[in-house]
Amino acid sequence: MSAQRQVTITLGLTQTLAWGSTYYLPAILAVPMARDLGVSTGSVFGAFSLALIITALLGPAAGHRIDLHGGRGLLATSSLLFAIGLLVLGLAQGPVMLWVAWAIIGVGMAVGLYEAAFSTLTGLYGRQARGPITGITLVAGFASTVCWPLTGWMDAEFGWRVACLVWSAAHLLIGLPLNRLLLPRTVQADQSRPEQQPPHQVAPRLTMFLLALVFTITWVLSTAMAAHLPRLLQEVGLTATAAIGLAALVGPAQVAARLLEFSLLRRFHPLFSARLACAAHPLGAVAVLTFGAPVAALFTLLHGAGNGILTIAKGTLPLAIFGPQGYGRRQGWLMAPARFGQAFSPFLFALLIERLGSGALAVSAALSLVALGALSLLQYLTRNDYAPAHTR
Repeated sequence: MSAQRQVTITLGLTQTLAWGSTYYLPAILAVPMARDLGVSTGSVFGAFSLALIITALLGPAAGHRIDLHGGRGLLATSSLLFAIGLLVLGLAQGPVMLWVAWAIIGVGMAVGLYEAAFSTLTGLYGRQARGPITGITLVAGFASTVCWPLTGWMDAEFGWRVACLVWSAAHLLIGLPLNRLLLPRTVQADQSRPEQQPPHQVAPRLTMFLLALVFTITWVLSTAMAAHLPRLLQEVGLTATAAIGLAALVGPAQVAARLLEFSLLRRFHPLFSARLACAAHPLGAVAVLTFGAPVAALFTLLHGAGNGILTIAKGTLPLAIFGPQGYGRRQGWLMAPARFGQAFSPFLFALLIERLGSGALAVSAALSLVALGALSLLQYLTRNDYAPAHTR
């Protein structure tokens, strides 16, 4: 096995564990946590929002450190932080420990989710990192598909506390050894030598703003759907069991779309695939609002496919436009507004569902169209500055 493939598989596995046991946890465990701890479900999502705020605040510094020293150390540290946070969460007896646990998990998310993994790959492989970035998202695209049913089963059989403790042990026994032992020690690409300027020269501040806007909208919607998709599908007429089953299709849809990106769309600039992906959610939303439950699976698949490609675009767009120099720190700043938006999206989207029911999809579709417009403007600004990737 080549060194690059080993790194890609390692990060794919650890990212699957990291996302499935943190980001996707509240969708399944928020209700039993709230019941046992004597708090509202909103308080559980509030603690989760705190974790996302911490991620936003620490992201630029974490990315800068990876630029300088590589990602192995921080990714291994994230495994420890996840293990400690989930242990505290599983032992929580009240709201204070709940919030402390999610604060610890938030620090782990800042140094252990996709931004850290993408920055690590860019430090190792420079402009050639697009393939490995796609590779780790192919593997980690199954995070919800694997971890939602596992978490739900553990909660039903043993309780939510055992589920948290099992995930904590998984980080110590699986995540930590993989991140520490199988990732390279240092940055291999020469990040200290200035490279040739990337092709994009048009209004870099405007470009940063447009990218941050797109990332914010798409992460807000991704978080809202991760937290509320089963409930939203019930609003369109599905039973709870059917809703959870359909929600689990998001993972395979993400992976299928990423395979398309890896095999075909990688011939083109990431702006092309990102625009296609942004159109998927509103198309599915219009279909389900028009025809209801019979096309709920179509909406789930389209949302998952679009989200799958957009996850890759969040790593590849800044790389293609600005180059690898300072990638980690720039990625941290680009994602900071998105993380703040994520922090409030579960709560705000819950209010939308309460007031509008399935009509909340009209709002999410409108936001997706705004992101599509921003990407179209970015393409217009840089229309003479990029070409399909295979021509370079």
